[in-house]
Amino acid sequence: MTALVLDADTLLENITTLGNIGLEPSNEGRSRIALTDAEKLGRDQLVTWMKGLDLEVHIDEIGNLFGILPDNTGNTKNDALMIGSHIDSVFNAGALDGCYGVLAGLAVTKAYRDQNVSPSRPIIVAAFTNEEGVRYQPDMMGSLAHAGGLTAEQVLNSIGTDGTRLGDELQRIGYAGTMPLGTLIPSQYLELHIEQGPVLDSEGIKIGAVANLQGISWQKIQIKGKANHAGTTPMSMRHDAGYVAASIIAFLREITETMPGTLATVGSIKFEPNAINVIPRMTELTVDLRNPDNTMLMAAEQALAEKLEILRREEGVTIGTEVLARFDPVIFDESLVASIEKAANSLNISHHRMTSGAGHDAQMIARIAPSAMIFVPSKDGVSHNPKEFTELEDLILGAEVLLTTVDSLLSNVSG
Repeated sequence: MTALVLDADTLLENITTLGNIGLEPSNEGRSRIALTDAEKLGRDQLVTWMKGLDLEVHIDEIGNLFGILPDNTGNTKNDALMIGSHIDSVFNAGALDGCYGVLAGLAVTKAYRDQNVSPSRPIIVAAFTNEEGVRYQPDMMGSLAHAGGLTAEQVLNSIGTDGTRLGDELQRIGYAGTMPLGTLIPSQYLELHIEQGPVLDSEGIKIGAVANLQGISWQKIQIKGKANHAGTTPMSMRHDAGYVAASIIAFLREITETMPGTLATVGSIKFEPNAINVIPRMTELTVDLRNPDNTMLMAAEQALAEKLEILRREEGVTIGTEVLARFDPVIFDESLVASIEKAANSLNISHHRMTSGAGHDAQMIARIAPSAMIFVPSKDGVSHNPKEFTELEDLILGAEVLLTTVDSLLSNVSG
């Protein structure tokens, strides 16, 4: 068997090149929001790299992008191993979130090409559409649809925060593909990613073998009260949408202290009329609840619903809720997690099993194929931020573990 060698220099150069697309010099962040002109340029660069490796490039009808390294018989679909992530970003992002996993997948295929060997099974490098969910909701949209959770019609008709229709934007940037959604069903899926949290960095551990992923519950809450004068309305006679919002925020902190493993975040809030001397007539806020235990996640959701009913009665307001996203916790494939651990051991790299706090495309693909993830440290746990940083050595080590894992799963033959 020919030894596979990672081209670390090319991997790092590609990370820099892609990271410069959408770069905003004023704050050193980059914004490649899904299906914008900047993300089109990122897609164009990715396709160029795929073709440079003589991969078979396919784009499905919602813009998911695939580069396929055939097996030694020329097979490109059956029993394939998929390596994936995304290249879209949040606003003012770092250079690594998502992109690292896609580019490391290309580095794996390059290792095969450089040694003139073919894998025993096809390798598919996937870049899924709209993972971040900044412009179109829900997040992880492309992988969710690929796994059967959304239809192509639902995706294409999604209306963005800027009023655009997703399908129209795909056409505009030239990435409305012809491959039917869900055509490429892998036999296994791997995703390499920065942790986006502080655990590995704080513990000085180089590799996380991700065994499970938290469940996520997103909802939007709208409170309608009554606007009135801040100086003339007695406290006992108010129907204050702002006070109710504050009560919800405080309650969410309380349940995180009584329900083990629960994380709760109010990430956005707005008031109407938003004036210093007017009692708010309307408040709208978002709630992000997470827990690796689905029973506990449902308990947190139920506790919040009961609190909203109490506030509605006590404060004389109207409260409406809208579910924005709801994903159950995921337990990754034990054999793949063990393969990652074995690969790290063979390279003498420190590692441990861990839970992912963030949502990833692997969460969706796990619905249709055995899946697992590899994490590398994030400096101080910072992500979704221009200061997102992972040591170059750690980026290389993560890619080495990915390559070694792939090599253990796919024997190779001379090409």
